[in-house]
Amino acid sequence: METLKETQTLQKEISRLKDEKAALQVQSRLLEKFVTLARSAAKEKVLTTILQKTLEISTELTAAQKGSLFLLDTNGAVSDSILTRRDATPEQSARIIGTVFNKGLAGWVRQHRKMGLILDANNDDRWINLPNQPYIVGSALAVPILQGDNLLGILTLLHAQPGHFTAEAADLMLLTARQIGSALENTRLYTRLDKSYRLLKLAKLKIEDYSKALDAEMEKGKKIQRDFLPDQIPRIPGWEIAVCFHPARQVSGDFYDVFLLPGNLVGLVIADVCDKGVGSALFMALFRSLIRVFSGQINLQGVSVSGTCKSGSNSPCNYDHLALRAVSLTNDYIAAEHGQEGMFATLFFGVLDPLSGKMAYVNAGHEPVIIANNNGVKKRLKPTGPVVGMMPESKYKAMPVQFEHGDILIGYTDGVTEALSPKKEFYTKRRFFSILENPAPTASKLIEQIKIDLYNHMDDAPQFDDITMLAVHRRR
Repeated sequence: METLKETQTLQKEISRLKDEKAALQVQSRLLEKFVTLARSAAKEKVLTTILQKTLEISTELTAAQKGSLFLLDTNGAVSDSILTRRDATPEQSARIIGTVFNKGLAGWVRQHRKMGLILDANNDDRWINLPNQPYIVGSALAVPILQGDNLLGILTLLHAQPGHFTAEAADLMLLTARQIGSALENTRLYTRLDKSYRLLKLAKLKIEDYSKALDAEMEKGKKIQRDFLPDQIPRIPGWEIAVCFHPARQVSGDFYDVFLLPGNLVGLVIADVCDKGVGSALFMALFRSLIRVFSGQINLQGVSVSGTCKSGSNSPCNYDHLALRAVSLTNDYIAAEHGQEGMFATLFFGVLDPLSGKMAYVNAGHEPVIIANNNGVKKRLKPTGPVVGMMPESKYKAMPVQFEHGDILIGYTDGVTEALSPKKEFYTKRRFFSILENPAPTASKLIEQIKIDLYNHMDDAPQFDDITMLAVHRRR
């Protein structure tokens, strides 16, 4: 008796293993089909093709004669459907789908979320014969395609003979439906990802096109801005002038200028427009132009160093007052016409008489401009008024300074002292002034001396502020 029970148990285990092996074989075949499909199907038709192949494979494996596959969206509505009956019109297909999905076997599977097996369609209420149905149904099998708790679709297989779909075949298709569910879910995800990828790719191309166009425009802006800077530094007997200009971006808010004025005088400018980018570059051009224009308007020609005009003039004047007026007029114009933009500049403007070495200057909120010699820092030309362009009718003071032989004037913007190292450390004023305590003997050598130390500090770290220096040396 005990031996008989053991034999029956063993027979059941062998049968189960055979079913599992068969299921694995079917699943393996399905997987091969899906892999081949994924490689060959056109991207835009992957989901439709998957549905068609799923139905074809399922009918082939079960020797079914007809079938249908409904794919559901997240709301449970039919989003896609495939019918093996190819001769049906779209209107007929829609009517068939609506009927069987709501009342038929597919509707029952949808409601109960379990396999539906009809051995004899004539004796099962779950089967609905449709009007003018051109085919005979004797047996039917419908399985839910699940992914976790989500019902992805319903696969229905039909045959004219009753009893065609056995319980073993039904269990096998139920196991196989799990593989189909994974394939369909992966396909859905792939379709969404593929669509997102194509949209991102399109956006990337548009951004690249825009970036190229912007770069081209910025290059034009860079060239135009370069044209605003002196093409050549004027050669002045007995004097040497050197500059350094290193914009943080394609266009800069820093600028320098060296230009000849009437009466054999020389205009010296170093300035820093607030902010960076295109806006500051445009204002840089405006500030530079205004200083030049107003320097010409105030009639520097014929002014002597002593402050008297040529014969025929009835009013005493001196170039320190004229330098003051150039800055004042620039400030009033910017504040009145562009005050709403909130743009302003720190600016140093000096009017130099090369023959005597005398200079009148206005420092409008700029970093102190230094005069150094072989003994170190000699003088600091501190601000004599507020920034330019902030408030109309701001008060400025013009101050005189005398260049001795060997003196070097060095002006800089805060991009020098605030230059960043790879460790985000500032270059600092202390480090800058330590070089000026023992400066190189000429303007060009001093600029080079500072640049070497500064660039070693920066290394390859990105910079966020423009670097500008202007050095003026009265030779011995």
